[in-house]
Amino acid sequence: MKIADLSQNAHAHFYATYIKTLKEDETLMGAMSQGQKNMVHFMNHLPQDKLHHTYAMGKWTVAEVLLHIIDSERVFQYRALRFGRGDKTELPGFDQDAYVLQSGAQTRCGEELLEEYRAVRQASLTLFTSFTHEQLSRTGTASGLPWSVGALGFVISGHQRHHLNILKERYL
Repeated sequence: MKIADLSQNAHAHFYATYIKTLKEDETLMGAMSQGQKNMVHFMNHLPQDKLHHTYAMGKWTVAEVLLHIIDSERVFQYRALRFGRGDKTELPGFDQDAYVLQSGAQTRCGEELLEEYRAVRQASLTLFTSFTHEQLSRTGTASGLPWSVGALGFVISGHQRHHLNILKERYL
């Protein structure tokens, strides 16, 4: 699946910000795989003293941003699984700021975060590889917004790329 294969109603306008970080000709699985390589490279080259650093008062630390990426991916995976299996139950949203406050990021080291990230991304790769074209086109509602399964996959990749760009620009 490519971004061009998404229908107009595949995702809410707000999430286009994340999808636009991806190249038009990128495939869903290619974007996820490349995103994994990019994150692993970033984490392997992140100075340990930067992990709990923030660029401004009131902003998340690098560790908090990384856990936000991981938590969000888990939420989007769950939504994709439900919608891919034909579940039409409207799903609630989640409060990203509350999740970050409860994440325990300040006690985590880079190696732990990278291990958790790899496990979550591998689960995404496995899940999205299992979906048929029909399942990727299925839709549902989460946070009061329309979603397709494929759009959730592209948002997972674009959301990570968005935050990785910010980490590189403002934190390093």
